[in-house]
Amino acid sequence: MVKTSEEDIILSYNDVVLRQSDLHILSEPEFLNDRIIEFYLSYLHSQFPSPDIMLVPPSISFWITNCPDVESVKHFVEPLKLLEKKLIIFPVNDNIDLTKAEGGNHWSLLAFERDANLYVHHDSLGGYNTCHAKRLYEAVVPHMESSSTKSCGRFVECSSTPQQKNGYDCGLYVLAIARVIWLWYSSSGPKDEGLWYSSVEQQVTPSVVSGMRRDILKVISSLRNEK
Repeated sequence: MVKTSEEDIILSYNDVVLRQSDLHILSEPEFLNDRIIEFYLSYLHSQFPSPDIMLVPPSISFWITNCPDVESVKHFVEPLKLLEKKLIIFPVNDNIDLTKAEGGNHWSLLAFERDANLYVHHDSLGGYNTCHAKRLYEAVVPHMESSSTKSCGRFVECSSTPQQKNGYDCGLYVLAIARVIWLWYSSSGPKDEGLWYSSVEQQVTPSVVSGMRRDILKVISSLRNEK
């Protein structure tokens, strides 16, 4: 029998490399790491592609949030062509140490909707990450203004965001909320005045979130079988 290592590569998907240790995280009640977050966002994008939407990888969100040099942020953000996007979703992490890319203890989500010119923060732990989301907002907002934009987008905390019942499912809530927002925007139906708020509140249930570990493992298994 061949022994497996935690560092064994089990799947390369787009720019994301998943390892055996990632399967263990998904199989247990553990905090999701950057690789799993990035993998699922990349998968979501490939399933429902749209040139108007961008799902930002966690590493990019982290760097924008914590880079101390404003000019470096400008040069880094320009190639992303954020001005061309109608909907942008940023994962938010509470890590503030640039030397620890896999650090942090909590995930939340910041979504920008251009037509409403609004940055909406969804936090499944009662606003725990609000200060980090505002730092990301303040860092990115100067690079999101176009000639047709009347003012800087407003930051709001979504008070109706479903709340986690434990200390480790925050990453799953981020992925579940990102999926609902993505589908809300991609749907051909009319958009209500409350943006995606009611869709998130109704569809991101404890049972849906708890089933996401199994769902992501099934996606990984399916993609591995295609190789």
